[in-house]
Amino acid sequence: MRRGTRRGRCAALLTAAVAVSLGAVGCTAGPGAQDDGRASTAPVPERSHSAAPASGPVLAVKVDNVRAARPQTGLEDADVVYAEPVEAGLSRLMAIYATELPESVGPVRSARESDLELLGQFDRPVLAFSGAQSKLLPIIDKAPLRAEPASEDSDAYVRAGDRQAPHNLYLRPDELLGKPSGAAALTTGFTYGKAPAGGRAESSHTVRYPSASFAFTWSDSRDRWLVSMDGSPARTADGGRLAPATVVVQHVRVRESDFRDFRGSNSPYVESVGSGEAEVLRDGRVYDATWKRGAAADGTTFTTGDGKPLNFAEGQVWVVFAGRS
Repeated sequence: MRRGTRRGRCAALLTAAVAVSLGAVGCTAGPGAQDDGRASTAPVPERSHSAAPASGPVLAVKVDNVRAARPQTGLEDADVVYAEPVEAGLSRLMAIYATELPESVGPVRSARESDLELLGQFDRPVLAFSGAQSKLLPIIDKAPLRAEPASEDSDAYVRAGDRQAPHNLYLRPDELLGKPSGAAALTTGFTYGKAPAGGRAESSHTVRYPSASFAFTWSDSRDRWLVSMDGSPARTADGGRLAPATVVVQHVRVRESDFRDFRGSNSPYVESVGSGEAEVLRDGRVYDATWKRGAAADGTTFTTGDGKPLNFAEGQVWVVFAGRS
């Protein structure tokens, strides 16, 4: 199917999905535990972005990001990691896999309304999540994606015995996708290549949410940004450091959604369609940028002050959504 045709169909489906008026509801969890509805060293491998056509969809996994969930498993293998605000000022992650599938990803947590808009950029992505608020589930089912929530009879999900629920649910990606789909499935709109002129040298950069924070410190020896979360180094399951090649701080509108968690806290809605300002971190420098995404089925473009594409460095990308004033 041609990309243009898919965009039209996806845009229509997504518009219909998110246009439903919803009330305050509880949260439906994965196997064995109620989801509380809140976000309660080896070098990073290079990835080619000029590969053969995609052989399937991307895999998107909602990943827990409270202290009890760390260190997470499988984040280092993601092509893109999105960080988003959730209830109570906390954060949650969405990891996108196209060029590599790790043996395990997790802990897996619940989906949010704005995930549907964010994932509209991909062609029928597979969304792995622990559950969702009950009135959101039919909306997810109508969205242009393949929903794979955790269930008692699913071979794709397992509970780890060394952690407390709900921070112990893990995904086996190869149970959902037999093989990586390839870089062509990453229809993010990002461009990769030589760094633009200008920018400013910066050794560290911090983004703060009301109850969470992300800090990125440049490592000359790794040629990567070392991640810290909530003041502590962010590590892989085997003790290494999470270290993307490019970090994007994307300033977006964050508004109230139609949902609340079981405590009554409203779930923030991140508007990833539109335009605004951003900072792009690569090669130990920070570049001011403008982002634009015209529709949910489009990728996001980042441009310099003179309107030229702002290339990312080859390797993993982290996108941190930050509310704008």
